[in-house]
Amino acid sequence: MYEPIRSKSVHSMAEPEPADFPHRSREEELDIRLAGHLTALLTVTDELRALAPDPGLDDAADRIADQAARLRDGRAPFRAAPTTAISEPTHIAALHQRAHTLAGWALVVATSRNDTAATTLAAERLKSHAAALGVAA
Repeated sequence: MYEPIRSKSVHSMAEPEPADFPHRSREEELDIRLAGHLTALLTVTDELRALAPDPGLDDAADRIADQAARLRDGRAPFRAAPTTAISEPTHIAALHQRAHTLAGWALVVATSRNDTAATTLAAERLKSHAAALGVAA
């Protein structure tokens, strides 16, 4: 009824090949991800600064840029020139919503890597954008 396999299976595991490329650690991956979230948040903040000038946003942009630079070994993040074509309230609200989402993502990553400075900054930005949207943080 059952005949045993007489040859080596073609489905057996291959011998592991030595890694010929560098791997990043979990901490390095989290640094990259957090820097990306902060840079995206900085872009949206710069856009908001152009459409609705506010000294609080100026300070926030500087602090976000400093944290992103710290995570990128001192290299300043790229900053796009903001567009001022659309200054409708719905567009500004959409930017606040996007910034709120990005600050939330940054908060999650900063918390998982135990980065107190980035966690504090992300939480402040989350709260600020929630207040601008009229929702509880």
